[in-house]
This record gives sequence, structure tokens and C-alpha cells, in this order.
Amino acid sequence: MNQLRFTAYLLLVFVLLSFTLSNKAKQEPDFTKSQNAWVDSVFNSLTPTQRLAQLFMVAAYSNRDMKHVREIKELVTQYNIGGLIWMQGGPVRQGQLANYYQSVAKTPLLYSIDGEWGLSMRLDSTVRYPRQMTLGAIRNDSLIYWMGRQIAKECKRLGIHINFAPVADVNNNPLNPVIGMRSFGENKFKVAQKSFMYMQGLQDEHVMANAKHFPGHGDTESDSHLALPLLMHSLKRLDTLELYPFQYLFDRGLASIMVAHLNIPSLDTNKNMASTLSPLVVNDLLKTKMNFKGLVFTDALNMKGAADLFEPGIVDLKALLAGNDVLLFSGDVPKAIAVITKAIEEGKITQAEIDSRCKKILQAKYWCGLNVKPEISTRNLYKELNTEVSDKLNTQLAEAAITVLKNENNILPLNTKDSSKVLEISFGNEEANDFTNTLTNVMRIKHVGISHDAKKQEINNLFEKLNDASMVILQLNKSNMKPEKNFGVSDQTLQLIDSIGKLKPCILVLFSNPYLMNKLPSSNAFKSIVLAYENTPFMMRAAAQTLLGLNGANGQLPVSTNWYKAGEGIELSSTKTQIPPITKAIKKKRKKR
Repeated sequence: MNQLRFTAYLLLVFVLLSFTLSNKAKQEPDFTKSQNAWVDSVFNSLTPTQRLAQLFMVAAYSNRDMKHVREIKELVTQYNIGGLIWMQGGPVRQGQLANYYQSVAKTPLLYSIDGEWGLSMRLDSTVRYPRQMTLGAIRNDSLIYWMGRQIAKECKRLGIHINFAPVADVNNNPLNPVIGMRSFGENKFKVAQKSFMYMQGLQDEHVMANAKHFPGHGDTESDSHLALPLLMHSLKRLDTLELYPFQYLFDRGLASIMVAHLNIPSLDTNKNMASTLSPLVVNDLLKTKMNFKGLVFTDALNMKGAADLFEPGIVDLKALLAGNDVLLFSGDVPKAIAVITKAIEEGKITQAEIDSRCKKILQAKYWCGLNVKPEISTRNLYKELNTEVSDKLNTQLAEAAITVLKNENNILPLNTKDSSKVLEISFGNEEANDFTNTLTNVMRIKHVGISHDAKKQEINNLFEKLNDASMVILQLNKSNMKPEKNFGVSDQTLQLIDSIGKLKPCILVLFSNPYLMNKLPSSNAFKSIVLAYENTPFMMRAAAQTLLGLNGANGQLPVSTNWYKAGEGIELSSTKTQIPPITKAIKKKRKKR
């Protein structure tokens, strides 16, 4: 009887869940429902040229001189551009400039930022959250939702309305030079679900999410910032893989999308046609076939993937004719307005089409709260952007991401009672870091640091210290996120790690892109392999606590490597309750500027 009741309960839960998901399917973005008197009033106050100017979003910096400030002011006051994408600088400086530009704008400005891992992707003195591939290792996706909400709160505190995140690209190419760690991984279902959680977290706080880079930048070997990548995938392949996460988000109310600069002959056979400039990609595929109703942004129009094809002004017109709503990072707004105005006069595009896109942008502004005069208080700004909440969340994310790929003879967690002959070697950073300090709070280990370009004498000294070691903990850090030149790690370092693993029982801890494992001669040299993804204090502390048994391990590999497949990960339970004191390095990393 109890079994029957339990089965009936599970069936009821499944039915309710299916009903909930079906209600969410095919959901239009919330902002498109905000047609109202404010939108109509603002629209009617604009001249045709000013309506056109609302379609432009240009780059603004808070670390440049007054000449740059005057240039932005001129675009705002003389042309009435629609918004700004904030680039480098600091939060207080940006807040002051954001207030200034809003004060001189006839129409409130829509502010955006590339904040995939938080404001710190662009701004100093702000919180850095994990990159998306690190989050791809997490099994509990609700943590990603809460991260999205916290990032949105920090965006709102700084007056930012759109975050160009999440990256919904399925990264299945280890040589991808521009996506890589920015993707949740190679499994389209997990990429879709995790992207949705990030999106929902942002939009629940009324910050517009922006999925990128449509129709999928995950399987390229060139960077669209530098050239036009060529993708030779069939329509069937695109429809079943690359497009899947985007459609998943569209059906659940994604507010905006960014179209990439990609050449995909199966979508458009015109020679060297960038997807951003293709009506077949934007109008036919994105808007018609996939029924996307939100704001459509170009990727930056100054990137060589588009800028090398057409001169400023012409490239803006091409992007507009393709069906894009917002022209991002235009190289020459006055020239573009002149070229597009001429195209309207010649009947290539109608004023009605411009007006429709302008109204959609005004609807987005209303949803973001710009019907009320915006003002950013810079008082306590640094403190309110760097909170205990963000530190706690970063700690939870790091602990959930740690991935154990090998644990021969259950070497983990470590026996901490007799650790006097354990040698910990840091390849990259020579000084003791948070990983080392967390270990030494519990164990009597010895530390040695060696750079990736260490001289012969340093290497000889290292091997002398190895003689007395009964076990070695190798940490590999100070790498970068790009595949060229072994992700910033020297061949010498990779060979040394392999040699040490063959000499002594070794635990290898990688604070790096997981694809770096493809550069190792073998995985056989190590008793245990722990993947910690990023060289941050939070990841270092979490990895050390996993070794000590203070935390378990629950992460799954987001991408396949030479030695391990996506989805692999050994689960470990925590065995101890002692928590080492929090090191001060976390707070020292962020300085008020």
C-alpha cells in the first residue's frame, strides 16, 4: 500500500511539473507586454531621426579622458542615441558618468555591460563570480539562478539594465580561441538548462538577460574579434545542436539575443556573409522560424568579423536590413544615421520599420524602470557592490564545482595526522596562495613554488627537495583561458609535472581550463586528479578543503578531454567538521579604487 501511495505521489509531482513547464513554454519576453502611455508619449516626442538614433548603443568608458566624455555627450545630446555599453573603468567613476549622461539625455539611456562573470568582467573593485564552464561542473543549478539574481542586483545598484549573459554556445571544440571557459560545456541539454537558470535569475530582478552568440559560436577555431569564422555545419547539425539552447530560452521568455559574426554557408550561401548581416539568419531563422520576440542585438560592429566586410555606416545599414533591432558598438554613428536615412529615402527600408524597432526599445526601457528619472548614489557604492552575500555565494559555487576525476586507492581525503613528509609544489605562482594556506592550517606540509619558465638551477633544487617527500601535491595555476601555447603553461612545466608524478605518489590539482588536460602526456602518472577550473581564492580554498575532507566533491566534467568524458566526476563526502579560518587574501584581492 505504501509503495502504491509513493508511486501515485511521484505521478502527481510529474504531472504538476509537466503542467508548469508547459505553461512556461512559448512565453514571450515580459517587456514586450509593456505597451503603455509612457512609451507612446516618448515615441511621439521624437523626430524620425531621433527614433532611428534610439537603435544605436555605443561604448562608454569610465577610465578615459574628457575628450571621450565630450564625444559621448555629443552623441547623446545631438543625436539622441538609445544607450551605452559600459566598458573598462571603476564603479564610482562609472556611476558619476552614468548620472551625467542621463542628465543631458532627452530620452533615458539604456545601459548595458558584458558581465558574464559579474561586473568585474569590465570593472575594477567589483565581485568576480565563476566563469560559465566552472558553473558547468555544478550539479545543483539553483546556485546558478541565485548567482544570476545577485549579479542583477549589483547591475541595478550601478544603474545597468542589460547584462550580455548568459553565453548559450555549446563549446565542443577544444581549440576554440574565444568561447571555451565562457561556455557551460558541450552537453546541449545542460547548456540550455544552466543558461535558463542564469537568465531567470537576471530577469527576476528586472535586468534583461542577453543570450549569445546566436546561432552558435562554440565550434570555431577563429575569433570573430579578429576574423570571420567559417562554420561548415549542416542545417540538421545546427538545428539539433547549436540552436537547441537558444530555442529553449526563447520559449521561456528570454528578453534579448546577440547575433554573432559567423559565416555559415548552410544558412546563407552568399560569399563571406556574416550572420549578423544576413536577413536569412536574422529575419528568417531567428525571428520567423524560431519565433523570437525580444530585442535583437548585433555583436559589436567594430569587430573584424563584420568591420572588415563593410565600412562604417554601410555595415550598420546591412545589420538593420538583416533584422537587428540594436546596433551595438557602431564605428561612426553620424555616418550610419546619414547612410540609413538615405536608404529610407530610397525605399530600401521604411520609416515604419524604424519606428517599430524604436517602440520595442522604448518598451524595454519602460520594463527596466526608465519611466522614472534614474540616479545612482555613489555613497557606499563600493561596500554595497562587495558584500558578505557575494562572498558566501562565491564560496558555495566553488565548493559545488570541484571535480575529482581520479582517486586511486581512495587517496582522498588525505590522512592529515602524519603530513611532515608531504611536499606541496605550486607551478605558476611561486608564493604561497590560498590553496597552500588552507592546507597548512591543518597539515605540516612543505611548500615550493616554481614559475613556468624556471631556470635549470631552480629545477635541480626542486628535485633535491623531492628526495625526502613521501607524497606530493601538485597545483598548476597561472594559466590563461585560451588554447594557444598550452593555455599559457610552458612545455617545461607539463613535462616536469609528468616526471614528478612518475617519481612519487602525486595528487594533481588543476586551477585551469579543463582542456589543459589534453596537453598532459598522460593521466596515469597521478594517484588523484582534481579539477578546480580557475585561479581564484574561492576555488583554491574549496579545492584544499576537498583534499582535507572538510568539503566533499560533487562536480562533473563539463567537456570531454583526452582522458575523461563529459559528465565524469567522482563524488566524495566530507569526513570532518573543522573549518580552517578564512584567509585574508580574498578581501585583499579587491581594492577600492
